[in-house]
Amino acid sequence: MFQSIMTPVLALAAWTLVMLLWMYATRLPAMQKAGIDATKIQDPAELNTLPIEVRRIAHNYNHLHEQPLIFYVLCIYGHLAGVADELNIMLAWGYVVLRILHSLIQALWNFVPVRFAVFMASSIVLVVMTVRNVIAAM
Repeated sequence: MFQSIMTPVLALAAWTLVMLLWMYATRLPAMQKAGIDATKIQDPAELNTLPIEVRRIAHNYNHLHEQPLIFYVLCIYGHLAGVADELNIMLAWGYVVLRILHSLIQALWNFVPVRFAVFMASSIVLVVMTVRNVIAAM
């Protein structure tokens, strides 16, 4: 399980789907309570009337489609190029743990200084993975 860099890819994809389910489990009841008919929404800003606790989960789900794209590309490249060594696998797992932590902070607490620190740590992991992959490609 921990010998392939593709396993953390699967783990982050699975976590993204957990956040999708959490988003629907909170957003749909909140929309119903607010009297928002999803079939009549013409501007996504209409969802800004939902409680912040509900919107934070949706925002995090969107965030899981932004920076993690770089993670997926780096892992796939490392796997295909044969540079998915033990350190890159550990870095990949570190990134996944940090992103899950980021999700939980944003969805449950959203203390921005802590969330930003976790985000920066995950960004540093991506930089290290990128440098290691570029060096291996040379």
